[in-house]
Amino acid sequence: MFQANWTDFFFLGFSHYPKVEAIIFVLCLLMYLITLLGNIILISITILDSHLHTPMYFFLSNLSFLDIWYTSSALTPMLANFVLGKNTISFSGCATQMYFSLALGSTECVLLSMMAYDRYVAICNPLRYPNIMNRRVCVQIAAGSWVTGCLTALVETMSVLPLSLCGNSSINHFTCEILAVLKLVCVDTSMVQLIMLVISVLLLPMPMLLICISYVFILSNILRISSVDSRSKAFSTCAAHLTVVVLFYGTALSMYLKPSAVESQEIDKFMALVYAGLSPMLNPIIYSLRNKEVKVAVKKLLIRNPFNTVLISIFK
Repeated sequence: MFQANWTDFFFLGFSHYPKVEAIIFVLCLLMYLITLLGNIILISITILDSHLHTPMYFFLSNLSFLDIWYTSSALTPMLANFVLGKNTISFSGCATQMYFSLALGSTECVLLSMMAYDRYVAICNPLRYPNIMNRRVCVQIAAGSWVTGCLTALVETMSVLPLSLCGNSSINHFTCEILAVLKLVCVDTSMVQLIMLVISVLLLPMPMLLICISYVFILSNILRISSVDSRSKAFSTCAAHLTVVVLFYGTALSMYLKPSAVESQEIDKFMALVYAGLSPMLNPIIYSLRNKEVKVAVKKLLIRNPFNTVLISIFK
């Protein structure tokens, strides 16, 4: 593991902004709670409602499960440290946090592109859709996404752990983000940076390109719809999906594929809040809770309890 004479790292977090640190904490707490609520609701109704046992909702359930753990790995330690006034983490804790953040983020990169492919097949090849996206294929795609994310994260994490660190143990971030930890290394990191570059290219621009190509075909099919209302609704849905994609991939690209000469650690922290906090919060809202079939499923589940009338009104 890291070669150093001390046992703990110290997070600087947002201490450079003492006047807004409490506001950032409240916003992060709200994002985390909304993320948990939205994704737990989505997973629950997908399991309980047989009408949602389709490939699209299978992938959305995977995304929700992923987002719960992804946000928890990034935001929960920061929130706990703020409340407890403790901003330290052990070597093993830092390595574990780094691995899981990379693994979950990398898995989401692959999974989002596979979800776009699923939508492409459903819209552009509806007659062949049940055969192409059968249960076995869906499980293989989901498993492949998780395996890819976990293996690439293992390669990146193991490439960093043997490096010698300088005397400074302060990480200028709110989590053990790999780029922030590399700032503490006092040996040549060119090989690690090359590994990260190759993996970043494979997991960021390439999946995003696949998503863009899928949506080009999807939009071309939408243009053929004769009904103006249906076409407008489809465009609105696609625009919402692409907004989430741009937020997630755009912020990740700006962090991991920026020129090494660009120094932007403070900006990187806020970028990390977007792809680790904001995007997971928006995913269930954009992808599912706006859908008519999801609203119907939620109402059916909530109406069984007379105390849920307030929640039912939200989905009207």
